[in-house]
Amino acid sequence: MKIDLQDKVAIVTGGSRGIGRACCEALAAAGARVFVNYRIERAWAELIVQRIREAGGEAFEVEADVSDRSEADTLVDEAVERFGRLDIVVNNAGIWNGDCPVEEISDGEWAETIGINLSGAFHVTRSAVPHLKKTSGSIVNVSSTAGQRGEALHSHYAASKGGLISFTKSLAVELAGTGVRTNCVAPGWVETDMTKDVLAGPDRERIEREIPLGRVGRPEEIAAVVVFLVSDLASFVNGEVVNVNGGSVLVG
Repeated sequence: MKIDLQDKVAIVTGGSRGIGRACCEALAAAGARVFVNYRIERAWAELIVQRIREAGGEAFEVEADVSDRSEADTLVDEAVERFGRLDIVVNNAGIWNGDCPVEEISDGEWAETIGINLSGAFHVTRSAVPHLKKTSGSIVNVSSTAGQRGEALHSHYAASKGGLISFTKSLAVELAGTGVRTNCVAPGWVETDMTKDVLAGPDRERIEREIPLGRVGRPEEIAAVVVFLVSDLASFVNGEVVNVNGGSVLVG
């Protein structure tokens, strides 16, 4: 069975690198018109858009800091103004910092992490929902195994990702009657720019040893699940947290 997202309009936050980049390319390959959101990495976003267009797809890069309500609103408005509709929102934008004991987390670090990882998803979703209701659209939030089991020395990150899981479940019930489905993916260790420093160091062997499949994931493996969740193949999947972690965290 082929997934067909022809002419659907998708926004992917944090779409310039890593899992977001893979989601943009996979959605475009399935036929969606993709808005590649970025906050800092303009060159990377432009490269993704170029690659999608060269492959015959349609994509646009849009700068927006989704932790800012007005910028998130503008992101959604631009997509709707260009195509007159919105079908898919992938809330992927996120940051992850180095080890930090809770007593050393500054107010600024806490606010930034929650602001981008959790409030950003809220801002984009709030703006997008009126349009998604018109198309029986779909939302996918990108959480983490850290949001399921917690993560020592990364409590601010884990809290933000745990919040996304609760946000997903709340929206799944609240929006179901409108035809909008809301789901979540919870990746484990994935080979991205965000994790490259850790995975390039001595901890990699331990990390891979703790994953039953014996390796870390690839961004494309997360994106494949995202594309499934927004497709008609997942038409009866709502409020689900799909674990994509090689078996390292077995919950649900």
